[in-house]
Amino acid sequence: MPHEHSSCEKKLEILSYLPELTGKTAVHFIGNDKCFTKELAKLASKLIAVVNDSPAEPEKENSIEFITSELNKLDLGVESVDFIYCNSLLTNLDDNEVQDLFRKSIQWLKIGGAVFFKESCRQSETENTGSEKLRDAEVYEAFYSSVTAQCDSDSFYGFDLILSKSIDSCSEKNNDSNEMIWLIEKVKKDNSQNHGFKSFKEFLDNQQYSSRGILLYEKIFGRTFVSTGGIETTKEFVALLDLQKGQKVLDVGGGIGGGAFYMAKTFGVKVTSVDLSSNMTQIGLARAKEVGCGSDEVVFEIADATKREYPAASYDVVYSRDVILHIPDKLSLFKKFFKFLKPGGKVLISDYCCSPDEHSEKFKTYVKQRGYNLLSPAAYGKVLEEAGFVNVRAEDRTQQFADILKVEIARTESIKDEFIAEFNEDGYKYIVDGWKEKLGRVELGDQRWGLFYAEKP
Repeated sequence: MPHEHSSCEKKLEILSYLPELTGKTAVHFIGNDKCFTKELAKLASKLIAVVNDSPAEPEKENSIEFITSELNKLDLGVESVDFIYCNSLLTNLDDNEVQDLFRKSIQWLKIGGAVFFKESCRQSETENTGSEKLRDAEVYEAFYSSVTAQCDSDSFYGFDLILSKSIDSCSEKNNDSNEMIWLIEKVKKDNSQNHGFKSFKEFLDNQQYSSRGILLYEKIFGRTFVSTGGIETTKEFVALLDLQKGQKVLDVGGGIGGGAFYMAKTFGVKVTSVDLSSNMTQIGLARAKEVGCGSDEVVFEIADATKREYPAASYDVVYSRDVILHIPDKLSLFKKFFKFLKPGGKVLISDYCCSPDEHSEKFKTYVKQRGYNLLSPAAYGKVLEEAGFVNVRAEDRTQQFADILKVEIARTESIKDEFIAEFNEDGYKYIVDGWKEKLGRVELGDQRWGLFYAEKP
């Protein structure tokens, strides 16, 4: 009976991650997983069930079409389906077969179509047993992110990550976080997009938020933090939320977990920490073990906040620190926040901003190189109001930002030898020179820092 309850709970959780399938054509690579066929048939207008052998008792529902074929011989037709579902099948395929399946999938899917797959991942070097091939989670990311299909001379098709995470019902009950799910979307990409990288996620992980870059930031902000002011500003800003035990918090751009750990441990809330950077999340998971924060307190997701969906009215608070500067369409994102929040729910955001005046060429170059999309604090507040929020407070905290920068520079200079020993002189110069340049942009008047509070009526 407990096993049945656990299986049912896991099935419901997996179904909650699927995109809207009304009016869509879905494909189910069944393998050994037959229990989801009827569930998918209820959600999609048409379901194609791919099996190795003809079913003994064919389904009578008109919405299910069975195809008997080996995966390496399957041909569904170009842009013929909207969704592909694959549950615990890829561990039975070798690397070339998995890559070939992703290559075919990007051809079969319509633009905006998605692939959902769930697999057990390796947690140790000796974990592979039998015919199953357990892989590191990062290997699957490499498989799908390397797949492209030419569209025209200026663009190509590729996969963008919507969501990647451990299954909660497994990790909470069994302390087993090796069952992972991914939801990826077929998108059209401009050859000049994302600073020469195939996706914005790849840009983050390989440039600004490389593992080394994250650890450098952590050294100056404080253990588990990668946002301005570290624990001090976290305590100050979280105090504005009047958090209550049992509330649910969505931490957008949660980084390596510092804010989430503080809220969970101090106030007894449950935090979902969402970040598009795999590097951030992997370090965050390590820090969670370090501080003794389990998945019943903080859940990490590698996800695109602009595409990730949660049930309406499911969170009490949306919290975000110095992240939304990366997102051009802030209004659409804030409308999502509004939807996810319960009535009376609160938003608390700090973010890089700019002056409303004309900016220096040096500042324009910096913003372009970083891929930032900045607004003045006043304009930022107006966007929150346009999204439906009330009691909006948009505060220009630039002077506080400048004071913090000076403290962080002085603190880093005071531990120069320690810093160089841990990283090297280039790392030390990267941080100190970068912070001094940031302070210069602030003192010139181009760069601002804002704090924003709002409520859902």
